[in-house]
Amino acid sequence: MIFSTTPSQTVGPFFAIGMPWDAGPCAVTDGAPGAITISGTVYDGAGEPVPDSLIETWQADPEGRFADLHGYGGASELAGFRGFARFGQEDGDGVYEIVTVKPGPLPGVDGATQAPHIDVSLFARGMLHRVVTRIYFADEPDANAADPVLARVPAERRATLLAEPTDGGYRFDIHLQGPDETVFFDV
Repeated sequence: MIFSTTPSQTVGPFFAIGMPWDAGPCAVTDGAPGAITISGTVYDGAGEPVPDSLIETWQADPEGRFADLHGYGGASELAGFRGFARFGQEDGDGVYEIVTVKPGPLPGVDGATQAPHIDVSLFARGMLHRVVTRIYFADEPDANAADPVLARVPAERRATLLAEPTDGGYRFDIHLQGPDETVFFDV
């Protein structure tokens, strides 16, 4: 007997119709001072680009303040800063691009300081649950060395969390599996 497919067994691609975001891949408004682009490719375990995925980012502004967290640390004063961006494709080439600003350091637990980073959620066909990672910046070696979250990642895997500088921005590829698998956090 064959049973019909249930919602928990049906996995995308539904990103374009199910998760629209008016501001799309922009965490800042057009022309925001200090705007940068973070781009990369999402790869599967065989090293092939994933054509249908959705990336969401959430971050602080350059002063370490969030756009809308009810005064946590003081609201961002950067005009047009949203702190949230979403890039999704159903029939793409695996490439994504987010326009944002480089975040500042953040207060951590027990007085520690977290290095500048961007929180990332990734959804893709074949995955019933999102995966969560962070983008750290390779040009922040001192801050990264003191970051309490990054310190918990085995040294040989930390490079999978580092965005490399490019002209006008950074490159951050995401590998879902394989020898270069990006570190994902259990949240």
